[in-house]
Amino acid sequence: MSALWTRAELEAATGGQFQGACTPTVTGISIDTRTLIPGDLFIALKGDNSDGHAHIGLALEKGAAAVLVHDTTGNTDPRLLVVKDTLAGLDALANAARARFGGKVVAVTGSVGKTTTKEMLRVALGALGPTHAAEASYNNHWGVPLTLARLPQDAAFCVSEIGMNHPGEILPLANMVKPDVALISTIASAHLGHMGSLDAIAQEKATLITALPAGGIAIVPDDAEGQRFFTAAAQQAQAVLWHSGTKADSTARLDNLHMGPDGSQFTVHIGQTAVPVNLTAPGAHLARNAVTVLAAVAAIGGDLARAAAALRTFQPGKGRGALTSIADGTITLLDESYNASAASIRATLDVLRLVPATRHIAVLGDIRELGAFSVSEHTALAPAAAACADLVFCCGPHMKSLFDALPPARQGAWAETSAALSPLVCSALRRGDAVLVKGSLGSRMRIIIEALNGLTAAEPA
Repeated sequence: MSALWTRAELEAATGGQFQGACTPTVTGISIDTRTLIPGDLFIALKGDNSDGHAHIGLALEKGAAAVLVHDTTGNTDPRLLVVKDTLAGLDALANAARARFGGKVVAVTGSVGKTTTKEMLRVALGALGPTHAAEASYNNHWGVPLTLARLPQDAAFCVSEIGMNHPGEILPLANMVKPDVALISTIASAHLGHMGSLDAIAQEKATLITALPAGGIAIVPDDAEGQRFFTAAAQQAQAVLWHSGTKADSTARLDNLHMGPDGSQFTVHIGQTAVPVNLTAPGAHLARNAVTVLAAVAAIGGDLARAAAALRTFQPGKGRGALTSIADGTITLLDESYNASAASIRATLDVLRLVPATRHIAVLGDIRELGAFSVSEHTALAPAAAACADLVFCCGPHMKSLFDALPPARQGAWAETSAALSPLVCSALRRGDAVLVKGSLGSRMRIIIEALNGLTAAEPA
């Protein structure tokens, strides 16, 4: 494996100094000794509840090529690269990696669908050249610089995901990423409790656009709230604003959509070019994500046909819409357990309705970070839940509002926690059912997923 960072590059980038004579060849970056592999630079980050400096010895034992530290108490190992602050050192590596990178950078933000859009970009751009993209949902103040610090100099494309849950969080990360193309997936009520309004959310997301260079391209949904903020941000950056979606005058337009339980087929029009797309994952929301992704390909001058063909191989990640069979093949599981917002719950309820089944069952956990809007946001989901599911199971204090608003015939059961709800769901399922599990990460819906994956053949309905 080729070197990602040499000693000289590490010292120049961070302003730090190794403790002694060593010639490390760093081939990766790690902040967790549990996943560290030989050749990694281990960065000893200090958080609220942990300090990576406690794991320096283990990192070296596991084969770390070097360790970035700001506390050398009792350790004189020459492989320690000493800086004033390790998080600032990580940021410095990120800035140096971005400065030396000659490829194209695409940045993604949005209330819903950031990670899915990023993974679609990984697939589509990967068909055109070596592509580096953020792992998992690495989109915060350490995930974004970590993605950049890991960026191979010879990659053709880099995809960065940028998240937020409070005002002012996107712009510093966007200025670090310096995207050539900026994507906004959606504007929805996620983090509404912290932000206060959809306008405030749109305004914060629009700050990604201000980090574009003059002539850079921003791609936004044609139906999103806050269009005036996108327009103003593009004017400020002297960037070009594209719209994607279903409207006739959008720059990238979805047409002729046919959806089924196994995926969707549609056409994407960008300028004078029309390309067919076949997704093997269901849902109108995924089709719209794909339009945005292909718009990004067009924005960097990529081959649309090759990128569209590659999207056929895209599959949702763990907890993000994967369809599997459980209970010895007698029940279909739609696993959306990773996270939730009102918009994403509506989208996945629509997918549930597409799945052939004797009964459609929805298992929903609390949406977090809605603050004073919690009751209204949860209650407003009741009509969609009742229309798409034969039975609805809920857990968490906020989901009680939804549960109570359901018609009695649609009420499965409510419990305070996912652990308490899990046996109620398992005992209610029957052969031929399709079951959706979705909730915010803090609702711990993986507990229910694990229980469902352990089921044996279900009883007849």
